[in-house]
Amino acid sequence: MNWEHIAGQENLKKLLRDSIAENRVSHAQLFTGKEGYGTLPMVLAYAKEVLSHENEHAASKVEHLNHLDLHFSFPVFTDNKNSLSKNKFEEFREMVLKSPYASYDDWTAFLQSENKQLFISADEIDDQNQKFALKSYEGGTKILIVWRADKMNVAAANKFLKFLEEPPAKTVILLTAESLNDILPTILSRTQIVEVPRITDTDLEAYLQKNFNIVGEKLNEIVHEAQGDLNDALKLLRSGSKNEEFEKLFVQWVRDAFMVKKKPEFLKSIILWAREIAGWNREKQKNFLNYCSEIFRLALLQNYQSEELVYKKINANGFNWAGFSKFISGANIESILEEISTADLHLTRNGNPRIVWTDLGIKLSRYIHKNS
Repeated sequence: MNWEHIAGQENLKKLLRDSIAENRVSHAQLFTGKEGYGTLPMVLAYAKEVLSHENEHAASKVEHLNHLDLHFSFPVFTDNKNSLSKNKFEEFREMVLKSPYASYDDWTAFLQSENKQLFISADEIDDQNQKFALKSYEGGTKILIVWRADKMNVAAANKFLKFLEEPPAKTVILLTAESLNDILPTILSRTQIVEVPRITDTDLEAYLQKNFNIVGEKLNEIVHEAQGDLNDALKLLRSGSKNEEFEKLFVQWVRDAFMVKKKPEFLKSIILWAREIAGWNREKQKNFLNYCSEIFRLALLQNYQSEELVYKKINANGFNWAGFSKFISGANIESILEEISTADLHLTRNGNPRIVWTDLGIKLSRYIHKNS
C-alpha cells in the first residue's frame, strides 16, 4: 500500500512519515478508527516505509504481503481445535490485496463464517511470541500488525500485555481497532494511540472522481451517505444500497410494530423476526442496532422539517418514509434510542440474543404510537 493510494488523511500521513525520517518510531502503536477510514491501509503504508527505510528492496514484498519480517494477527474462528491466524493467512491476504478498506463484517463474510464468533486467541499470541523470539530474516526491524486488536479474548489480551512489556529488540507492533472500548486499559497505557479520523467529504469525493470517474448527483448521494467511510462508499457505488438486508428487516420490524396495537397476533411475527437476527454473530447484531439508531434519527429530522440533513431514506418495498417519520418525535425518540442502547449493552455482556431482540422488538410497538 502506497501513501498516495490512501484516500485523504494528508496530515496523518505527514506525521507518520516524519516520525520515520526523524527516527521517532514508537515500538507499539494503536491505530483507532473504522476500517473504512483507512486504518489498515495507513498501517500497511507505514510498515512499508519503515522496512524500506532499512532496505530499499522491501517495498514490493510488503505490497504483496509476503515480506518475511512482516507478520499478521487477525480474528479467526476455531477450526479443528485450532485458532491460529496463519491457517487463514492466504484468505486474509487475498481479501486485503483486493479490498484494503474491508471491514470485520467483510472478513466474516469472506470466510463464510457469519454464524461463528471470530477472535484472537491466547494460542495466537503464543505463536507470535515464538516467531519474534527468532532473529529477523533480513537483519532489520520485525513488524507485527494486529488487525482488530479489540477482538482479543481476555486470555490473549493478558498474554499480549507481557509481549508489549518486554518486546524483542528491533520490534515494531502496530495494532488497529475500531474503538478503544474493548481493549484492556493496561494495553492502552503501553501503546501510542493514533486516531484515524473519518475521511473528509472533499477527500472522499476527490478519490471517487479520480478512481471511478463518477460525478454529479450520484456522487453527492454516495459521499453524503458514506459519512467518511470509503468501504461504505465503494459498496454504495457497486450496489446502490449500504445494506439491503438491514433495510428489509428494519421495515419488517416497523410494520409489525404498527400492526400489534390492532392485531396482537403480529407478536408472533416479531418473535420470528427476533429469532432470525439472534442467529447472526454478535458483531453483525450490533451493527444492525447502529443502523436502526441511524434510521430513527433520520426519521426524526424528516419529521422536524430538516430534510436537508436527511442523507438517506427508506423507499424500498412500498415503505412510506414520510408517513413513518411522522411517528418519530421528541415524545418517543429518547425511549427508542435508549432501548437500542440497552440492547447493545446486553449483547456486549453476552446476554441471550433471542431474549434481547424479542424484548426490543415488542417495546417498539409500545413506543411507536406514543404521540407528542
